[in-house]
Amino acid sequence: MELYLDTADISAIKRLAAILPIKGVTTNPSIVAKSGKPIFELLAELQELLGSDKVLFAQVLSNQANEMIKEAKQLRKAVPTIVTKIPVNAEGLIAIKELSKQGIPTLGTAVYGAAQGFLGALAGAKYIAPYVNRIDAQGGNSKETIQELQTLLDLHCPESMVLAASFRTPRQALDCLLAGCQSITLPVDVAEQFISDPAVDAAIVKFEQDWCHAFGSLTY
Repeated sequence: MELYLDTADISAIKRLAAILPIKGVTTNPSIVAKSGKPIFELLAELQELLGSDKVLFAQVLSNQANEMIKEAKQLRKAVPTIVTKIPVNAEGLIAIKELSKQGIPTLGTAVYGAAQGFLGALAGAKYIAPYVNRIDAQGGNSKETIQELQTLLDLHCPESMVLAASFRTPRQALDCLLAGCQSITLPVDVAEQFISDPAVDAAIVKFEQDWCHAFGSLTY
């Protein structure tokens, strides 16, 4: 199972990478824009922070296949190990197919249905990213979508994997993992919810109080 952070916040990545066994970082145009930094400057900074054993993702901006391919190559030139995110639509599928032929890894993004994601995998995308919370917000069932997509990949495209994205709660992420999803990318706030629980803090305080009451200080 692979865990990613969906952010370009350097301080948050440093903080959470010290706690969580992250595999890398995913970004998108909105995340890059929020950082306020030019994309190639930001990607270089992120890759240096992550190191050579982690994976970095960045998304194309163009809506045309030939331009998507060009942008993917520009991103790959800037960060040789980068995985390019490409929307799974008609133009995106053309780009994914061509990039796959050239050995350039891609992630099929903006996926709202199992059939859509399956087409991205058939085109050659290494990762498929269903938008979990957005599926639910539109009245869909993200858990069923993940289950269907994972089954399709297991049966027909085992070389591709689901990388679920767009989470609002830890429960959504757990449902994806229980549905067989092999990788997820968490926004900072959801990642922090996984490792912060007031009930845990209260229990620790109670242990400390009981120990100090009996022995005077927190020492053995």
